[in-house]
Amino acid sequence: MFKKILGTGAARAINVLTQLATLIMGTKLLGAVEWGKAFIAQTDITFLLIGIELVAGSGLVYFTPRKKLSTLMTLSYGWIAFIMLIYLLIFNILHFFPNFFHTIVPEGYAWLILVMTCVYSFHGFNLNHFLGKEKVATYNWLFITQILTQVTMMAVLIFALNLRTAKALLYSQLCGYSLATLVGWIVLFPSLKPESREPLKDCLKEMLHYGAFMQLSTLVSTLNKRLSLYLLNTHCAEKSIGVYASGTQVTEGVNIVGQSIGLVEFSALSNTEKQQRASLLTMRFMKLAVLLTFTALLVICLLPTSFFEWVFSGEFADIRHVILLMAPGIVFFSAHTVLANFFSGTGKPKYNLYASLIGFSVTLVSAFILIPWLGIRGAAITTTLTYASLFIYQWIVFHRITGSRLRQLVPVKDDWIWVTTEIKQLF
Repeated sequence: MFKKILGTGAARAINVLTQLATLIMGTKLLGAVEWGKAFIAQTDITFLLIGIELVAGSGLVYFTPRKKLSTLMTLSYGWIAFIMLIYLLIFNILHFFPNFFHTIVPEGYAWLILVMTCVYSFHGFNLNHFLGKEKVATYNWLFITQILTQVTMMAVLIFALNLRTAKALLYSQLCGYSLATLVGWIVLFPSLKPESREPLKDCLKEMLHYGAFMQLSTLVSTLNKRLSLYLLNTHCAEKSIGVYASGTQVTEGVNIVGQSIGLVEFSALSNTEKQQRASLLTMRFMKLAVLLTFTALLVICLLPTSFFEWVFSGEFADIRHVILLMAPGIVFFSAHTVLANFFSGTGKPKYNLYASLIGFSVTLVSAFILIPWLGIRGAAITTTLTYASLFIYQWIVFHRITGSRLRQLVPVKDDWIWVTTEIKQLF
C-alpha cells in the first residue's frame, strides 16, 4: 500500500516541482495579466470536462473492475464525440454575444480550449482505466510523461520562440496531454481483446447514474474553487487574478499529499466490498494526509514576503497573504479528499454531491460579501470557509455510516505500527 502511495506521491512531487518551474516562468516572463488569462482558460477547460466525465470520467475507476474494456471504451469514446459536438455548437452560438462570451472565455482562445478539452478527455480515460486496474505505476508514469513534456515545451516556447502570452502555457499543456495520450494508447490497446458484447444501453444508464452524482459534485466543487476567480475579474484589477491564481497554485500544490493518498485509497476501495476495512483504511489515510499537509503548509507559511517577491517578482507581493488565509482551508481539504474517495470508492458518490452543494452555498454568501470588500484576501477566506464546511458535513455522514468518532482522528499506537510495518515492507 505504501509503495503505491509513495510512487504516487513521487509523481505528484515531480508535478509540484514542474508546476513551480512553470509558475516562476509564467509570473516572471508573462506577467500577472497574461498569467490570469491562462488561469481563466484552464478553469474553462475544467468546466467543459465535467460534461464529458459524466461517462468518461473518474467513475471509470469504479466500473473498470466490473465491466469489459471494450464496453467502457465504446461508451466513453462515443460520449466524448457527442459532448464535443454539443460544445462546438454552444461556442458558435455564444460568438453572437461577444461581451458575455469573452467574460468567461478569453478572446482568441476558444478553439484552443476545445481542442485541449478533447485531448485531455482521452488522456483521462487512460489514466482512470489503469487506476481502476490498480496499475498505479502505469498511471504515475503517464502522469509524469505529461507534466515533464509540458514544462519542457513551455521553456521552448518562451525562451526559443519568444512566445510571451497565455498561449505559451496552454500550448505546452496540449503537447503534454497529446504525448501522454499516445503513450497510454500504446500500453492500453494490446489488452483490448475480442469479447462478448455487454448490453450497451444498460451499461450507459448505469454509468450515467453513477457519473451524474460524481460530476454534479465536481461541477459544484469547481464552482466552489473558481467562482472567486470570476468575481475578482469583475470587482478587482486585472492583475489580481494572476496573484490569486498563483497563491492558489502554491497552496493547492501542497495537497499532493491528500491527492496521492486519495488516489490509492479510491483504487483500493473500488476493489473491496468490506465496509470495516474501508472505514479503517479511510481513518488511517486521513490522519496521514492531515499531518503531512499541515507540516508542509507550516514551512511555506513561515517564508517571508521578500522570498515570494524574489521568486515571482514584485507584482506578486500579496501572494503571502493569500497563502496564509488559505492554509487552514487546505488542511480541511486534505481530509475532505480522503473522505470523498471513501464515498466514491464504496459506491456512495451522492454524499460528495451534497457536501459540494453545502460548500457552494457557503461560497456564494462569503464570496459576494468578502470579495468586493477585501479583494483577493476575501477570496482566500472564502476558500477556507468552503473547505471547512465540506469536511464538517462529510465527517457527520461518515460518522453515521461507520460509527467513527472525532477522538479516533488522534493518532494512536496501532497507527504508528501500521505506518512502520508498511515502511518495512518497502524494503
